[in-house]
Amino acid sequence: MLLSVQAMTKTFPGTRALDAVDFDLRAGEVHALLGENGAGKSTLIKCLTGAYHRDGGTVTLDGAQITPRSTVEAQELGIGTVYQEVNLLPNLTVAQNLMFGREPRRWGLIDGRAVRARAREVLTSYGLEIDVDRDLGSYSVAIQQIIAIARAVSLSGKVLILDEPTASLDAAEVRMVFDVVRSLRERGLGIVFVSHFLDQVFELTDRVTVLRNGQKITTESTADLDRVRLIEHMLGRALEVEVSDQSADETYHRRPEMLSFRNFGRRTVVEPFDLDVTKGEVVGLAGLLGSGRTESAELMFGVRSAQTGEARDQTGKLDLSGPRAAIAAGFGFAPEDRKTDGIVADLSIRKNIVLGLQARRGWARPIARAEQNRLADDYIARLDIRTSGREKAIGDLSGGNQQKVVLARWLAMNPRFLILDEPTRGIDVGAHAEILRLIRELTQAGMSVLVISSEIDELVAVADRVIVVRDRRHVAELSGRRVTGDEIMRAIASDDEEGDAA
Repeated sequence: MLLSVQAMTKTFPGTRALDAVDFDLRAGEVHALLGENGAGKSTLIKCLTGAYHRDGGTVTLDGAQITPRSTVEAQELGIGTVYQEVNLLPNLTVAQNLMFGREPRRWGLIDGRAVRARAREVLTSYGLEIDVDRDLGSYSVAIQQIIAIARAVSLSGKVLILDEPTASLDAAEVRMVFDVVRSLRERGLGIVFVSHFLDQVFELTDRVTVLRNGQKITTESTADLDRVRLIEHMLGRALEVEVSDQSADETYHRRPEMLSFRNFGRRTVVEPFDLDVTKGEVVGLAGLLGSGRTESAELMFGVRSAQTGEARDQTGKLDLSGPRAAIAAGFGFAPEDRKTDGIVADLSIRKNIVLGLQARRGWARPIARAEQNRLADDYIARLDIRTSGREKAIGDLSGGNQQKVVLARWLAMNPRFLILDEPTRGIDVGAHAEILRLIRELTQAGMSVLVISSEIDELVAVADRVIVVRDRRHVAELSGRRVTGDEIMRAIASDDEEGDAA
C-alpha cells in the first residue's frame, strides 16, 4: 500500500471533523474521495498535506510513518496537491512557474535557457507542446491545471491530490486533464480525486471512499458500485417506496405562467436549461453539492450572467444582467451562506430588514426612521423573530432568527419570485418548521418560490415540482405523486443522458 491512514481524528471547538477515519491509496490507482458539505474531505486532505496537525491516528507512506508539519514538508515527503483554483503565478511564464524555487543555475545565476529547456522537456512528457515563454495567465484554465499537476508531480512524485480539478472546465478540457491523470496512473502514482461530478468519478476512478459527518462510510471498487448505492452512502438514507402526501392534482399547470427561462445557461457553470414558473408555485432544486443548484439560482438572479437564452414574463423579455436588474424585475434571493452573503452582523435587526428596500430607493431618498421602525416591528411580529427588540445586533441572534431577518428583508421589497438557497441549513427544528410554513403562506398569497435544498424530505414536504440537477445539467422534472424521496434519489443517481421527464 502506497499511503495508509489509520484512525485519523481531528477536532475543532464543538466539532469532530474526522472521527477515526481509515483511508488507503495504492500505487497506480485513482481513488475518489466523496462526501457532501461537512463530510470531512477537506480536513482529511489538510491533515495529509500538513496544513492541519491531526489529533490522533497514523499516516504511513511507503511503509514509513509520517507527520508532515507543513505543506512544504508534505511535498518533500512525496505528497502534492492541485486545487480547483490554480495556485500558481499567472504573471510569470510557464517555464518560471514550473521551475520556480529549483531553477538550474550557471555561475550562481539562474540559467534561463536551461529553465526553458527543462520546462519543455517536462511538458512534452504530458503531451503539451506550448510556448513556455508565454505568461501562464494567457493560457486556458485546463492548460494551467495541467501545468499545476506537472509542477506538483515533479515536486512530490508519489501521491497527487486533485481537489475539484475539473470544476471550471468544459467537456473538452476535462478530457484533456483526464488524459494526463491516466498517464500518471500508468507511471505508478497514487492519485486522490475529489469531485462532485459522479459521471467523472465512474469514468476515471478505480476505487471510491465516502465520508459523511467526519466518518468513513465505505470504500468500494468503482466497477462494483452502482450510482444508487453511492448516493445512499453519501446522503445517509436508503431508497424506500414512499407515498407522497401530495395528491396527483396538477393544478399548477392551470395556474398562470409568470416566468419562463429558455435555453438559459453559461459555459462551465450550468448547461442551458428551460424552466417555467407559475404564480404561487414552489419549485424545488435537488442535487448533490456542486451539481449546479446554486449556480442555476445565481444565473436567474444575475449574480452570474447567462451566455445563452433569455428570461421572459407576460410583458416580454426580462433584463437579468445583474442583481440590481433582477431586483427591479421583482426577484429576491436569500443566499446559502447567510453569515457571509446575507447579513451585516454588526448592524441592528431594523437596519438589516430595511437594507434592501433602502438600496432600491437609493441613498438620496432615505427611509424615515418611523417607517423603518414600523417595518421592523411588523416583520418581527409576523415572522416571530425571537429578539429583545429591533435594535439588537443581528449577529447576536440564533441562526434560525437570522434567517428570518433575511427573509423579512426580501418580503419588505414584495418580490414576485423569491429564491431561497438552503433556507433551513443550520437552524433548529422549531425554526425549520416555521420557515417551511412561511414558504407555504407566501405561495398562497401569490408569490412564486424556488427552494434549493440538500434535504430531500424538505423538498418533498414543500415543493409542487422538483427539478433535479446533476453534473451541471437539469436532468429531471418531477411533479405530483412523483415528488417523493425515492424518485428524487433515483433521478440524482441515474446515468440516463436524456434525463427524466415529468
